[in-house]
Amino acid sequence: MTQAHPLDVLRRRGSEKWAAHPDDVLPLFVAEMDYPLAPAITAALREALERGDTGYVHASGGGAKEAFAGYAADAWGWSPDPALMRTATDVSVVIVEALRRLVEPGQGVIITPPVYPPFFELVPEAGAAVVEVPLLDDGTTHRLDLDGIDAALASGAARGVLLCHPHNPLGLVHDRADLASLAEVVERHGGFVLSDEIHAPLTHAGRTFTPYLSVSDAARAHGIAAESGSKAFNLAGLKCALAVAAGGPMAELVLGLPEEVTGRTGHFGAIATREGFAHGRDWLAGTIAAIEHNADLLGRLLADRLSQVRYRRPGASYLAWLDLSALGWGDDPAARVLADARVALTSGPDFGRQGAGFARLNLACSPEVLTEAVDRIARAAAAG
Repeated sequence: MTQAHPLDVLRRRGSEKWAAHPDDVLPLFVAEMDYPLAPAITAALREALERGDTGYVHASGGGAKEAFAGYAADAWGWSPDPALMRTATDVSVVIVEALRRLVEPGQGVIITPPVYPPFFELVPEAGAAVVEVPLLDDGTTHRLDLDGIDAALASGAARGVLLCHPHNPLGLVHDRADLASLAEVVERHGGFVLSDEIHAPLTHAGRTFTPYLSVSDAARAHGIAAESGSKAFNLAGLKCALAVAAGGPMAELVLGLPEEVTGRTGHFGAIATREGFAHGRDWLAGTIAAIEHNADLLGRLLADRLSQVRYRRPGASYLAWLDLSALGWGDDPAARVLADARVALTSGPDFGRQGAGFARLNLACSPEVLTEAVDRIARAAAAG
């Protein structure tokens, strides 16, 4: 099981997670992990530095596409064609550049809040309009509102769907049946699905991730996937993602992306992505085990010390969606948690109106840090 760096090492990092707050704050907000890099990645980057290999990325992607394809085949039984992929700076760039070619100015794109906050900005950046079709919640689990998506597409309010899969902040792994139904709905209306699958390699044991492009012929015809190793291997600062198609017009769109989209990929990002998917799988398994341990630990800690807080264990990634509304700390309890407990969480309302009373917590830390964070919040709650 992967072990997190100690706090004294982490506080020497200069990334957003560790630079945004003073040292008395435990930062459990932005999606960065506290674990060391996979040894294969560290070795490859060190070797590149030693030979001065710090130039521009090659148009081939430096093996990142082939490594991802191999990983996808082994992990998910899906064999995407590297010839139908293009690299890009990050998943957000894949989303914006694809949407610019999929929608006319002002056309609607469906998102499913509570959802990754940049979705609310990426859609208008591409010239489109956000159409919200919130997830359904039966009190036990969330799922896509397929009838709502159908209605939005049928009315012309929306042209397609920006899917978060697995879903951030819920850690929801959409099941194959719902994805197949989504593909049928979208195909019936001549729409598209752009599937952000950045958290997919972090799917937990006992859950099955189904790539959208593997669901059906319809999904392959109208879908594009945005893939990356940045969350799985903690590589966000190195800048590499993949736009993936399965043929037809969507392959033409992906392969027709401007050369500058590929050219802005980080060379180190491509190296690290290749090494992670090709040679970092044992490290990834250990990291998922550490995250799963913390997901279980959080449930026990909350039951013991903050029973008012509701928490559904995620099925993927290292993000926990906490309902803090019973504490009476208003629509944005993360602000109170930061002020009174000195723990930085991500504000729930950033994920949409459905996030009022919620906050997102990053589980990719040591058990000791997680325990201290819950203790601090519990003390703040007891103090009123």
